[in-house]
Amino acid sequence: MTGRNTRRRALRPRAAAAVIRSGGVVAYPTEAVFGLGCDPRNRTAVQRLLRIKGRAEAKGLILIAADPGQLTPFLAPVDTALRDRALATWPGPVTWLWPAAPHTPRWLTGDHDTLAVRITDHPLAAALCHQAGMALVSTSANRSDAPPCRHAGAVDETLGRGLDLILAGDTGGRDRPSEIRDLLSGRVMRSGG
Repeated sequence: MTGRNTRRRALRPRAAAAVIRSGGVVAYPTEAVFGLGCDPRNRTAVQRLLRIKGRAEAKGLILIAADPGQLTPFLAPVDTALRDRALATWPGPVTWLWPAAPHTPRWLTGDHDTLAVRITDHPLAAALCHQAGMALVSTSANRSDAPPCRHAGAVDETLGRGLDLILAGDTGGRDRPSEIRDLLSGRVMRSGG
């Protein structure tokens, strides 16, 4: 995928999943805003997504999934109490900073030893993960210093030229992006809406 002025929109997750599996970058609705996503194992796709957004790799990224099994390959094992702490909030708008597995790529974790992960409760985002058969990169659809896009038209206008596809649909209606908590300490790193 090249993203050359395609500005395609899809109404079904199956089309967006095919683009992701072929190495493309898509935009899709999440709980509060539109997100940009790609295959987290595809370094070329992740680096392209970072260029589209203007985000430094050192910051790290969030992965969303439809079920915990999609996140397992990226995460270090933790004790049952910590795992249960996260599972009690999922699916839902809580992102956990979870210790990353040693082999998890730095293009996902950035300069951190943790990986930000969430089981989404947004029906289109979850369906996209199911159809793609994997966890997906999820970062807000915007240039790094701009407000996140809340509808497909705004994504198309601001980032559309760089994307392979926009999955049209409504966001989940939350005011702010997901809350972020540290799994080991339980500390809230970013309040949610």
